[in-house]
Amino acid sequence: MTGRSPASHRGFTLIEVLVALFIMSMMAAMAWQGVDMVVRSRDIAQGRMETLLRLQSTLAQWDTDLRESFDTHLVPGVQFDGANLRLTRRQPGGAQVVVWSLRGGTLQRWAAEPVTSAEALQDAWLQSYQLQGQESGQLNALPGVTQWQVYTYSLQSQSWSNAQSTGDLQADGNQAARQALPDGVRLVLQFTPGSGLAGSVTRDARLVHP
Repeated sequence: MTGRSPASHRGFTLIEVLVALFIMSMMAAMAWQGVDMVVRSRDIAQGRMETLLRLQSTLAQWDTDLRESFDTHLVPGVQFDGANLRLTRRQPGGAQVVVWSLRGGTLQRWAAEPVTSAEALQDAWLQSYQLQGQESGQLNALPGVTQWQVYTYSLQSQSWSNAQSTGDLQADGNQAARQALPDGVRLVLQFTPGSGLAGSVTRDARLVHP
């Protein structure tokens, strides 16, 4: 009877086992790197999507505020001083003072409670000059903004101008002349590097005069 060859009973040597383990660990590391890359790409894409949605929401609120702005003949309908854009808008509960401002790289929006009396409206307008950025009603609308510019449009001259300029003036009876409500407002935002938004964005809003 012929016996089996001794080689048929030979198992794996220690070196072969170590090589196999090394190959398996390399494959596992490569697989983990692939998974990690997929997760990182997903997180980056989700972050960019959230940033874009926040930008769209902010611009939509900006458009709504300006479309509903009006001249109360008590306080300006729209006024920009370089640091703050103040406006008076129609609300179901009366007139509302809204302030957009840029503080610490964040575009903020403050809204007073709607009022129905002339005295309350003037008080809210005066209050808008004392904002520090932490008041009730203050919203951090859009971070990552390094600079902004605001321009106004006049149908009469068919041109854009710096919103800080005097602009068209109008007077009512014995009241002092004040800046007329513009026909349009242009917002230009510039973004900080790493904010998820590149370059700048321009938004034009047309104002509706009754």
